[in-house]
Amino acid sequence: MYKYDHIDQTLVDQRVTQFRDQVERRLNGTLAEEEFRPLRLQNGLYHQRHAYMLRVAIPYGLLSSRQLRTLAFIADKYDRGYGHFTTRQNIQFNWVELEQTPDILAELAKVEMHAIQTSGNCIRNITSDAFAGVAADEYVDPRPICELLRQWSTLHPEFAHLPRKFKFAINGAKEDRTVLLCHDVGIELQKNPNINNGELTANIYAGGGMGRTPILGSLIKKDVPWQVLPSYLTALLRVYNRFGRRDNLYKARIKILVKALGPEEFARQVEGEWTQLHNATKQGKDNFSQAEWERVAKHFTKPSYKTLPALSDEQLQSHAESRLDANEKIAFTRWLERNVRPHQVPGYAPVILSLKPHGTAAPGDATSAQMNAIADLADQYSFGELRVTHEQNLVLADVEQAELLNLWRAAKNYNLVLPNIGLLTDIIACPGGDFCSLANAKSLPIAKAIQERFDDLDYLHDLGDITLNISGCINSCGHHHVGNIGVLGVDKDGEEWYQITLGGDQGNDASIGKVIGPSFYANEIPDVMTSIINTYVEQRSTDEPFIETYRRLGVIPFKEAAYKNNGKHSKGAAV
Repeated sequence: MYKYDHIDQTLVDQRVTQFRDQVERRLNGTLAEEEFRPLRLQNGLYHQRHAYMLRVAIPYGLLSSRQLRTLAFIADKYDRGYGHFTTRQNIQFNWVELEQTPDILAELAKVEMHAIQTSGNCIRNITSDAFAGVAADEYVDPRPICELLRQWSTLHPEFAHLPRKFKFAINGAKEDRTVLLCHDVGIELQKNPNINNGELTANIYAGGGMGRTPILGSLIKKDVPWQVLPSYLTALLRVYNRFGRRDNLYKARIKILVKALGPEEFARQVEGEWTQLHNATKQGKDNFSQAEWERVAKHFTKPSYKTLPALSDEQLQSHAESRLDANEKIAFTRWLERNVRPHQVPGYAPVILSLKPHGTAAPGDATSAQMNAIADLADQYSFGELRVTHEQNLVLADVEQAELLNLWRAAKNYNLVLPNIGLLTDIIACPGGDFCSLANAKSLPIAKAIQERFDDLDYLHDLGDITLNISGCINSCGHHHVGNIGVLGVDKDGEEWYQITLGGDQGNDASIGKVIGPSFYANEIPDVMTSIINTYVEQRSTDEPFIETYRRLGVIPFKEAAYKNNGKHSKGAAV
């Protein structure tokens, strides 16, 4: 993984010193809160319902075991013993004290981490495929480009005060695992022998996003050579900076601008700006060079893989047979099915550690004990590295297949092996009204209630792939718009209500879910889910996933079932 050079390290060390001075001045009263607020937000520090919350960047979701141990240490010393992994591949600490935040940043700087640009109207943490570099369907390892663009965008003086926050996602695989089309800019990397002599190029999508106005991004430029990404993205951001609305917070995202202009006109504006930029900068002197690529790419070479035979699931089960009792055989087989993925290298597998134990914790939360244990597992089984998924789970990317049973046993001790990846209870949820000051309603109790209602792994595995995402407000941090089933908390006259959307999806066939009707009370949601799921079970064809049944039948049968026995207290029209 990328290692800081003296420039990176100097930058984060200086930021700690600057922020320590700012905090001291705030505490002694020489800096007013309105003056301090933009300074703390530049360092990822929010003031939430109960305490300050610090959001820490995990660039493109890649962590070392050393970094994870530091996060565990911070959780123990400065928080309440846990951290929350988010849908943006960040981690949040919800209970930090203001006077201790410079010390936390100093701890992060020791392990090449920071909280810069995790807040504010700037380019946020760049996200990518959690299986980058090992995914069997990968065209291109996106991490060198992610890192180059991270360095390009960090403290970029021209883009420090955009109309609104700005989010990049970068994918290099056949399957999109980045929710590419729901980002302000989605970069789809490719290597095609018929394009640019087989050099790395990128398709650029712009204007996607969730929130109040969910829109899928539009393709505005194909086959951009990787070297010119800085100048092309500069041109794109300049057009947004110039024409993006600053008079209305709710209409300030680039998706509104792209929609207003139309993708073709937006692309034309960017192209014109790019041409001018190219001429003004002496043939694009700001672009990436081959030397820059080599400087960064050397950090993302393959680890020292052994020469191993590829094992089938049947061979893995057979290998484990004599070492497991009957119940363990079922659990291990399910885990192989749901939590273990194909790898590029024979004899290895990426493994997803579930942070969605039924009914016991918030989705995405990990205790310090779990973090330390996972760091140990990464050292023992996966070259000391791990990944954060946007579904709020963690990944060990390079596990020898022959060690899967040992890993499963070890991870089981820390409640990390629930085989529910991609199933109904692998819920994405934001912190909601329990923590977030923007939330209209609580998310976590809803997630817990649904997990308790569907706490039967036999049934969950029979249901198959279903995504269920929950947001506590319209900002959509829980990605409810792209859940096959989405739950949105809304406020009506001071009460918490929950709106249901159906038909959302992420990936290559991304779609935005549609609201089925008036919202429900919190205590009705488990029954509503049961009605929707029962309708799916009754109506599905053999092996037909939920989303395909919904697309075949439309919303009517699900809506009728949801309101037939529920929604007696449903209130008003859909929000």
